[in-house]
Amino acid sequence: MPKMSERERLAKIENDRKKLAEEAETVRRTLRQGYGAICTDLAVERLSEREFREVVSHAIRLGGAATISALKAQASPPGKTQTSSERRPGDEHGGAAHRRPATDQVAASPGDGPVL
Repeated sequence: MPKMSERERLAKIENDRKKLAEEAETVRRTLRQGYGAICTDLAVERLSEREFREVVSHAIRLGGAATISALKAQASPPGKTQTSSERRPGDEHGGAAHRRPATDQVAASPGDGPVL
């Protein structure tokens, strides 16, 4: 096969590039259709279209692992207790902290003496 001229070589490269771009677009569309099919099994109607688009856009931007970690951190399971730094006095009883009045028999807390 005779050696190609620079011009022929450039034309071949351009043609190959165009074919690869078309193939990449075909594969991209097929992949996106597959992900779209997954959405048919999800309760996406609970989100508005804008919310759905934002959630998916942020997930794509952040990457899968980072998104999953962030969402799991936000969706703490029911019954999970707060850490002591998050806990406020009285949270365990649903309101402000209540102290029992000290009586002669029992102090309300260590260091409290009997009421005189």
